[in-house]
Amino acid sequence: MFLESKPENLQENISLAKHTTFRIGGPARYFCAVQNEEELISAIRWAKDNSLPFFILGGGSNLLVSDDGYEGLIIKMQNVNLKMPNDNVKLRGNHVALRNVELRGNHVALRNVKCKIECDAGVSFGKIIMEASKQGYSGAEWGFGIPGTIGGAICGNAGRLGQAMAQIVESVTVLDENLNIKTLSKSECEFGYRESRFKKTHEIILSATLVFAKKEQAEIDEVLNQAKEVVKHSPPYPSAGCIFKNYNVKGDSDKLLKNYPELKERVRGGRAERGLSQAQLGGKLGAGFLIDQCDLAGRQIGGAKVWEGHANYIVNVGGAKAEDVLALIALVKKSVKEKWGIELEDEVRYLGNFKL
Repeated sequence: MFLESKPENLQENISLAKHTTFRIGGPARYFCAVQNEEELISAIRWAKDNSLPFFILGGGSNLLVSDDGYEGLIIKMQNVNLKMPNDNVKLRGNHVALRNVELRGNHVALRNVKCKIECDAGVSFGKIIMEASKQGYSGAEWGFGIPGTIGGAICGNAGRLGQAMAQIVESVTVLDENLNIKTLSKSECEFGYRESRFKKTHEIILSATLVFAKKEQAEIDEVLNQAKEVVKHSPPYPSAGCIFKNYNVKGDSDKLLKNYPELKERVRGGRAERGLSQAQLGGKLGAGFLIDQCDLAGRQIGGAKVWEGHANYIVNVGGAKAEDVLALIALVKKSVKEKWGIELEDEVRYLGNFKL
């Protein structure tokens, strides 16, 4: 019975290295690219009927695949519908009428204008950013240069420059374990720092509605330029992005700050209010800084190296194996624990057989 009624585009023994930004990983026993909900459900049913595990793959960032590959079905999301309505222009007879406008000096400006963008999970995050920016809509330009799909960005609540996906998500449509389609509100997504409910459930993100705001092009370009500066300082080698989450500081009572009070000035991202410092209010300490202070930048095992430009990146300088990366991750965690007394949390996800 095995392989009967298999999806038409099912492939076997496909290398996963070329489907991840790390360029690391063995073969998937089965691989299937899907472009719509029907193909997705068909692929999942086939996997379940044949008692195969399956994994949903987007852009392949923030992912480390085992050297042995994956003994199941990889389903690659290639649903890429993107709808960007223009809510500000309306035809009236033979002329165009603009709504939500006001005069500012000698020019017309749009005010309080929101734009809802509907996008499939397989749409490139970068495409959404550029399409919205071109039309003067702000909300995700901070993410310029972040690889991957919108589904992955939502799942990991991707963020940068003090902003994150949770700020622009209105709703997310998912496929649940019973293959039922349902729509979740932002609050139901349970967003946290690089977290969402989708990392804990077996729900599959199908699409999302994002909300952007109309802004002056100069404001949008300012944030875009900040993001582009970050990209300029990204590693020139394949990587999964940041390997570890930044350390979450829990205010002045945090044990790390008690032991190392000089670190207070490096805390960022707290809510600066009522005259309190960011350290007092909580925030983040960069994992890259904590690793760098352990003299690990440049440390290399096999083809994997802790990048000198930002120690929270492990890069593939050529021919790296997953076991090389895993050995470096273990070394970093051990060193940080010994020096700082804290446990770093993984931001990268693992696929396949690992001895963690």
